[in-house]
Amino acid sequence: MNPVEIEEAVSNLALEPFDRVEFPFQFLRAFGNKDTAIARLKAGNTNQSDVPGAVLQRGNIHIAACAPGAVDDTLKALRESPKTASQKVKFILATDGEAFQAEDMNGGGTVACSYAEFPDHFGFFLPLAGITTVEQIRESSFDIKATGRLNKLYVELLKDNPDWASRREDMNHFMARLIFCFFAEDTDIFLGEGLFSKTIEQMSARDSSDTHLVMAEIFRAMDTKPADREAAGIKRYANQFPYVNGQLFSGSTECPRFSKIARSYLLHIGSLNWQKINPDIFGSMIQAVADDEERGALGMHYTSVPNILKVLNPLFLDDLRAKLEEAGDNPRKLLNLRQRMAKIRVFDPACGSGNFLVIAYKEMRAIEAEINKRRGEPDRRSDIPLTNFRGIELRDFPAEIARLALIIAEYQCDVLYRGQKEALAEFLPLDSQNWITCGNALRLDWLSICPPTGTAVRVQADDLFSTPLDQAEIDFENEGGETYICGNPPYLGSTGQNRTQKEEIRDIANGRSNSPGFLDYIAGWLMKAADFIKIVDGKAAFVCTNSICQGIMVPILWPIILSDKVRLAFAYQSFKWKNLASNNAGVIVVIVGLSTDAVSPVLFETSDGDVHTRRVVDNINPYLTAGENVVVEKSRIPMSCVSTMTRGNMPYDAGNFLLSSDELAALELSDDERSKFIRKIIGSDDFINGKHRYAIWIEDQHLQEALGISDFAQRIEMVKKFRLSSSDKGANALARRAHQMKTLQIGNNATIIVPAVSSERRPFLPVGYLDSNTALTNLAFALFDAPLWNMALIASRLHLVWIATVCGKLKTDFRYSNTLGWNTFPVPSLTDQNKVDLTRCAEDILLAREAHFPATIADLYDSEAMPDDLRAAHDRNDEVLERIYIGRRFRNDTERLEKLFELYTKMTAKGGRGKAA
Repeated sequence: MNPVEIEEAVSNLALEPFDRVEFPFQFLRAFGNKDTAIARLKAGNTNQSDVPGAVLQRGNIHIAACAPGAVDDTLKALRESPKTASQKVKFILATDGEAFQAEDMNGGGTVACSYAEFPDHFGFFLPLAGITTVEQIRESSFDIKATGRLNKLYVELLKDNPDWASRREDMNHFMARLIFCFFAEDTDIFLGEGLFSKTIEQMSARDSSDTHLVMAEIFRAMDTKPADREAAGIKRYANQFPYVNGQLFSGSTECPRFSKIARSYLLHIGSLNWQKINPDIFGSMIQAVADDEERGALGMHYTSVPNILKVLNPLFLDDLRAKLEEAGDNPRKLLNLRQRMAKIRVFDPACGSGNFLVIAYKEMRAIEAEINKRRGEPDRRSDIPLTNFRGIELRDFPAEIARLALIIAEYQCDVLYRGQKEALAEFLPLDSQNWITCGNALRLDWLSICPPTGTAVRVQADDLFSTPLDQAEIDFENEGGETYICGNPPYLGSTGQNRTQKEEIRDIANGRSNSPGFLDYIAGWLMKAADFIKIVDGKAAFVCTNSICQGIMVPILWPIILSDKVRLAFAYQSFKWKNLASNNAGVIVVIVGLSTDAVSPVLFETSDGDVHTRRVVDNINPYLTAGENVVVEKSRIPMSCVSTMTRGNMPYDAGNFLLSSDELAALELSDDERSKFIRKIIGSDDFINGKHRYAIWIEDQHLQEALGISDFAQRIEMVKKFRLSSSDKGANALARRAHQMKTLQIGNNATIIVPAVSSERRPFLPVGYLDSNTALTNLAFALFDAPLWNMALIASRLHLVWIATVCGKLKTDFRYSNTLGWNTFPVPSLTDQNKVDLTRCAEDILLAREAHFPATIADLYDSEAMPDDLRAAHDRNDEVLERIYIGRRFRNDTERLEKLFELYTKMTAKGGRGKAA
């Protein structure tokens, strides 16, 4: 269950008659526990509670519904229960149907409220549903509640108005108007508490037949100036609404028809307290209402708030706060800072529903309020114009919501810092200027939206709240001001792009790359941002998938971005941009900040999971480590003195050459035939999980004998037909030797195997050593008959951090490459003694594995269950190798990478054995 579904279930539970016996089970069911789990609890098959009448769920909650007036005593009993500690309970909860109390046993606070109010605290209990929560959701559960109700209304209206399904733009515009009305009636923008909802309830028929007409008349009034209302014939009940305009209510006032259910939903939404709306993530929540793809992910945007600040703080907010601290109470310095802030533009060219812009605006208003307070001007009107918070969004509804969220944020800031009276006096009518552009950011000229200087700019843009306009004049109060680009552009890999998107990337690269087709879609925003800040001397920072700093993307993208003028000003190394979806790992991202300033870059290094430590460095390279701007390119041969690595054998056989044990037995081959025509064969998964497969292995000199075996002859014929039917000419040519795989290679003595993909959870790469009778598929890499010390290199922590950085990942798993990871791996010159020592280390690793036979590689290299002797063997291997590199152990992976890039730079400067970067 997602948070929206949980909120609804909890709210429904609070409305039901209180049942002391059933409440604990109903509560757990509301947080996603399945009927089977509830049945086990009821049957007493899990850990029994030692508090009378209580239910205990191990690792989650100890909950009791008690007699009237006994909540305090019951909560104390739950707190002091030995079972609460021994069963690692997260929460304790007691209620008598009147009072409700709960505690987070991990120090996360308490809840004490009436029973009817406990749904308002549902966010407190989200860990029960496997959702890792953050503080914001505990304080902003209203947003989830409002979104869930709006979603119900939206779905119901589309069901009742099928013709509006093809008019989504009109439907979304209608929803934006509704949201404004709900907010306005609870914040005194509309004079009279609940004016909008009460007018709909009183003036429309209970059978809902004219609800749409009453609402349309209210919308018409808000688009008509008071002096014109009599002539326009505005009805009396609508005349009490203020003139809003701002083009939010201009154009058609048509509304969808309401069923009785839809009208009921509408009035229920109006009964919520919309003063609590949080515009930080309000936009994302409301966007999810209208987006079919996002509706299934309702309520999953909250953790974006602290992550967005990871972008905005080092981009410019930290500097503003530092200047505020430096100014102290000096009136002149404070005035200079306020004047500077009034000219700052924040530009999000992938703004969605405006989260980055809203948070930037609120943070700047907080700094400005402190300035005004220190200068003795607490009631001063803000000098920060909304029009300096600009965005581009491809879809119309998120663009509308972005503007509406900013309007709401401005009003809330005015109330907070200046007071309700002053805020209301200046709020209406809304400003009609449009500062969110609806269009394709990769096709639009960003300089037309954020020019270097100027006070009035004419841009090509659509008016978001009425019919499209050819041009709109937009005031820009930023003469001599700063421009900061930020955002979270769409994630789309090169293989997921359509033809139009690939053309967009190619046009932006504009001959600056020979391989733009390999670039992720997000690269378009990075290239345009780099080009932009060269002209305006601005700064830019984006949340990006970490693929842009790994693998083949680096040598294609970063030479375009980095130049003598543009550099990486700050960066966050890889972390998970988590959402609130249950069991959702989140996408792996980095944050990169670009600048034309010469200040020392700041690197936020991953030190423990998603924890970052701040370090000032001389330079940040494209791999987001400290060091020169080196890029690692593929090399056909090893650049160090190591053995050659090749990919295993590609069958290209339509499944005819590979056999399971049962399929092999069914062939009924003689011992001589098995010896001559069968080889063991494994790929990455086989090696890691201890699986066994076999391959038909026919060498040319034995072909005639093989054809005499009927099953072999049939399989060879099927392979031939398969290859001839391919549109690939290379496959057609392979049909001439249909008795063999595409490649047919095996070690004479032994083979070192390296899986092509390996889990990120393993502390070392699971490299292996195979006998001469075992072949590899193309899903693994091989060093045939290589000295064993090569295995020691591959098994090292040094090599793991190298390939994790330069090869990239498949989702979160390590993705190996011989040309990019092995051939480029910097290895110092090794003495004969070094090779002897490393050979012994590799042998010790193999012996430690053998001691745990028949445990698989997956078993042995589980990070939480790795045998001590095997871990010790790897530690000895790392110590021997690292002393060869620097005479001691490396302190951390950051130091390892910096040394490897230093060696790589020297290696390529000398020409190496491969292609220099």
